[in-house]
Formats: sequence, C-alpha cells, structure tokens
Amino acid sequence: MNTALKHWREAATVILTAGLRRAPPADTLKAGLEKVTDVAHKSAFDYEVLLLKRSRNSGFMPNAYVFPGGLVDASDFSSEWQELFNPFTKAPNYGVKVVKQSPETRPPIFATDRSQLGSPIPGDVAFRICAVRETFEESGVLLALPKDEYSVTRTRSLDTQPSLTRLSGQWGTEVLSKWRSRVIGDPANFIKMCRELQCLPNIWALHEWGNWLTPIGLYGKQRRYDTAFYICCLQETPHTLHDDKEIVHFKWSTPLDVLRSYKSRDIWIAPPQYYDIGRMCRFPALRDLHHFAWQRSSEGCEQWLPVHMLTSDGFVSLLPGDTMYQENVDSSGNGGGVLKTEKSLEELRWDSANLHRIVGHDPYSVSVQINITSSYNHLCPVSGADIDDLSKNNSKL
Repeated sequence: MNTALKHWREAATVILTAGLRRAPPADTLKAGLEKVTDVAHKSAFDYEVLLLKRSRNSGFMPNAYVFPGGLVDASDFSSEWQELFNPFTKAPNYGVKVVKQSPETRPPIFATDRSQLGSPIPGDVAFRICAVRETFEESGVLLALPKDEYSVTRTRSLDTQPSLTRLSGQWGTEVLSKWRSRVIGDPANFIKMCRELQCLPNIWALHEWGNWLTPIGLYGKQRRYDTAFYICCLQETPHTLHDDKEIVHFKWSTPLDVLRSYKSRDIWIAPPQYYDIGRMCRFPALRDLHHFAWQRSSEGCEQWLPVHMLTSDGFVSLLPGDTMYQENVDSSGNGGGVLKTEKSLEELRWDSANLHRIVGHDPYSVSVQINITSSYNHLCPVSGADIDDLSKNNSKL
C-alpha cells in the first residue's frame, strides 16, 4: 500500500481491445461463453473493447460495465517475481518503456519508490502484474508470455513498436480453468501458475494510459481507489467468460457501440469509462490506436481526482485544467467532498474560461466539455454531438 495516499486503495485496470475476427469461430464455445460474430464489414471500427458487468450485489458501482481490473494484492509486489523475471531484471523496469515525465509530476501511484515500502519490484511492473492477474480472474483472458518468446521480447529495442499482441495457445482450457479457480481463491497462486506453466505476465503488452482516483464523497470512505489505467491491443478477440460472482456478463463492442448502448440506457458506464472510450472513438483502426498508445505511453500521465459538484439541474465532475478545479486539491483524502451550487450547468459553463469537465442531467446523459489541450500528448474524447455525427457516418457504411 502507498502510504502517501492512505485513504485510497491502489488498483490497476486494462482497457482491453481486440481485432474483429473476419469469420465466426469454427468451434462451438462452452456454456457461459459469448460467441464473437463477424461485424467488421458493418462498422467503421475494426476492433472491439471488453466490458464486464458488475454484479447487482457489488458494494461498488453495482450493475456497471467496467474494464477488467481490481485491487493490488501483496503478491503482486512479491520478491518471488524477481526469480521469474530474471532474464529481464537488468533492464530498467524489466524492459517496460520508461516514461519521460519528471518524478516531481508523476502521480504518486507510479512515482513512489516501492523499495522504501519493502518490495524490490518496481511499481511500473507490479501494477501491470496486477492488471494481468485481475483480467485473468475476471474474464479468463490470460495475457501471458511463454518462455520460448522471452528472447524476442528481451532483445527488442524500446524504440521499435511491438506488434499487436497475440495470445499463446500453449495451454488448454482445462489447465487454464484449473489455475483460474486457484488464482481467484488466492492471488499468490498467480506466481505459482506462471512458474509451473513457464510463462510471465505480459507486462510489455500493457501501455500506460492514465490514473483516476475515486471522487471524494461519492462512494464512502471505504470505496476510494487510486487506479492505474493501461491499454492492451490484441490481434484477435479471445474466448472470454465470466464467473457469475463479481462479474455476471461480458460484452465485446466497438467503442461507438458502447456509447450508443449507454445513450440508449441499455448499459451504464462510469465517467472514467465514458471518457476513455470517447478517446478511443478517435481511432477506428486498431493499428492506429495501438501506435498512438505505444508512442504516447512514454510521455507519462496526469493524476485525475474528479471534484463532484451538484448543480440546480444535474451534476458536474471537474477535472484538472478546468477553471473551477481547485488549484490545490487535497488528494490526501482528509478533506473535500461533494460540492453544491444553485447555478445550472449552462450558467457554470458560461462562467468558466477553461473547460475540462464531465456534465450530466442524470447518470445516463453525461457528456464531456473540454476546450483545453490534453496533457502528456493525450487526446480529447469524442462526446455529445460528435458521437451523433460518428453514428450517422457509421450507419452509411
């Protein structure tokens, strides 16, 4: 745990994208799996993104569709990983691309020296391990690098863009199912699994994307998360499943279809998902998204702690750079909370020269208002009327 942010629990998540299959899979998937259909010719997008529906009994965002991910476990920082990653330990961050961002401006989740907290595993490595493990637990998708591919990964130049990630087919469904159950029961078994299967979490396939903190006052003191966001681009949509416990359904959809489903109230996604899926709508082609994510990841990212405000006709979630965002937001979690104003959303908009906010009249009607340049070479999301324009253009294909 990072004691610099003692009120937040650290977590990691993966925005998992995958290229559309050109033909339906020949094999019949087992019960509980969702068959991927051939829709590439109907859509401007040649890829989909994975969303998992949380159980209605969940204590945090019940029924929400989220990216795979979850809380960091002590085993993600275990010194046992050093032995497994031995071929890579001589390289900085075990060969993960090092960011240019200065330590002073890095979010604490990334900047904290983990050796001072008793772990020899760099944070940039451990959070990726967590993201891979949680993705395996929640969706059955194992982002792993088999031993016979170590040398190719180790010798690849950090200045050379990697190919789209291809999942290894070395392990059968029975083997993976057995280990998945064990890892769900005890996250420390993920280390044992990698040792026995002679593989590593494919930390090199995950590109740093962002860092979101749970807004203060929305979900109670026990529901605050400091989450590292990564993105991974798979060559092909993998077989996917859910556990009918924390996750009750999964959905592979194009970014535009996700926003359509949200707008029609078929699904609900939280503001971070809405924002980042809006960013992805800038890239109809997976290879373009992959190139952007890989290239941009060396820039680093900004810590975002949204400030939630209730207005006379809705709500605003203020983000860094907005005129109304407090210059010295207390990210320690000791103070702050939900703000209130008698002004309307439109009045607040006209009162602010710089806009960087998520606004809505209800949980299903949010949009992003932004007129500033995104930091660290990131992109602004597509939102509002732009989504409608994309939908119209897409329907003509």
